[in-house]
Amino acid sequence: MSEKKRALLSVSDKTGLADFAKKLVESGYELVSTGGTKKAIEEAGIPVLSISDVTNFPEIMDGRVKTLHPAVHSALLAKRDNEVHMDQLRKLELDTIDMVVVNLYPFQKTIAKPDVTEEDAIENIDIGGPTMLRAAAKNFQDVIVVVDPADYDMVAEGLQNDGLSVDVRKRLAGKVYRHTANYDAAIAAYFTEITEDDYPETYTATFEKVQSLRYGENPHQTAAFYKQENAEGTSLANAEQLNGKELSYNNIQDANAALEIVQEFKKPAAVAVKHMNPCGVGTGSGLAEAYQKAYEGDPVSIFGGIVAVNQEVDMVTAEKMKEIFLEIIIAPKFSKEALKVLTTKKNLRLLEVDITKPKKTAQKLTSVSGGLLVQDADTGSIDGVELEVATDREPTAQELEDLKLSWQVVKHVKSNAIVVAKADQTLGIGAGQMNRVGAAKIAFEQAGDKAKGAVMASDAFFPMPDTVEAAAEAGITAIIQPGGSKRDQDSIDACNQHGIAMVFTGMRHFKH
Repeated sequence: MSEKKRALLSVSDKTGLADFAKKLVESGYELVSTGGTKKAIEEAGIPVLSISDVTNFPEIMDGRVKTLHPAVHSALLAKRDNEVHMDQLRKLELDTIDMVVVNLYPFQKTIAKPDVTEEDAIENIDIGGPTMLRAAAKNFQDVIVVVDPADYDMVAEGLQNDGLSVDVRKRLAGKVYRHTANYDAAIAAYFTEITEDDYPETYTATFEKVQSLRYGENPHQTAAFYKQENAEGTSLANAEQLNGKELSYNNIQDANAALEIVQEFKKPAAVAVKHMNPCGVGTGSGLAEAYQKAYEGDPVSIFGGIVAVNQEVDMVTAEKMKEIFLEIIIAPKFSKEALKVLTTKKNLRLLEVDITKPKKTAQKLTSVSGGLLVQDADTGSIDGVELEVATDREPTAQELEDLKLSWQVVKHVKSNAIVVAKADQTLGIGAGQMNRVGAAKIAFEQAGDKAKGAVMASDAFFPMPDTVEAAAEAGITAIIQPGGSKRDQDSIDACNQHGIAMVFTGMRHFKH
């Protein structure tokens, strides 16, 4: 048995490989490698053995079998302080492997390609790599295991000094098991998707850490922000921050809510959000007009809020935004002139997010104590759907436009939810109330006299006509709601009595 330590290297990502391999040799390691990794090390002028020199067995089946061999795994799993293990290695004339440096076939990157075939995906499922990593990590007290190129410098420095402590080895092992769990979860998710098994017998989701946060919802709570790997469509996790302080937990929640709402609109739109509910939404012929309407929708609540827009922020809009205190502005783009205006506020967070990516029906995950709720995201829309007019009077063309806007907004308001709107602008929003008429009264009070001649959206049906009566008193002329109550006729009769047009969508938008 050789006295020299041995490191086995087999990496897909060759970032920093040659430099790390050189440092390992300087620290007294003999290198063993496979395929392309071996070639890269040799081209750097560093001596390296082939894995076949260890196994006395050739790589076969296009590389599918190369490290899956007792000579490799005995060398990894043998406990150095166990005389039986070590005696067996000596009898078999096997050397130990004291370090494993492995990163895996790029399965996630492969399946992210738009033209990926099932054959390509399956060939990029690594078998030998995870097996070596897991074996080495299990024996972390005797074997150093490195899965992340970001750890090369730390490991090399430790070897050149006093070696790596058990605590460091244990942390590296923990990183391995998280990495292989994430890898297997991605493969499982791929097979779940191609077999269309949306709700399998077990549900595994993994996320990559973006950043630690100063605190959670409140200062006594710790928090971190993670993103889903290969997340498709528009995502706050992929935003580029151009200015301002680091995002907080509550910032991220509110910004995500604003981003989801603004994607509902095709014409220039601005959405103001506070505590995950919209407080003002406006659309217009241009962004400045849309923002002005969103601001006027609730000039009190927008203070200290988050604003998302679906057009490039120009200087005129930026000047308007600068007039009040905003926490965050989210846009697909900021003009140079707008940036010059807005970056004068050093704490104002400016986020660029691509909102042109097509929406994909994703799953929404909600944690509960000891469990997880999983459902399709609410992508329901009335675009192209023929609405049912339930009353004697039909809505006018303008009322119909206002009804559609109010319906697009109410979908994103915490239930029970009521939205009052008129002329491309929300005027009052009642959110998260225990009864529907209570939510309506809040919205009417906020709208004030502007409610006269406005329309109203309700996220769910009216169980009784009291909300319609309150709407009539406020001056509402048209209502949009799902319908479906056993007592729908009571609300229809109340609308007819007051000359209010009411349409049914046949679609509920509860948001809990």
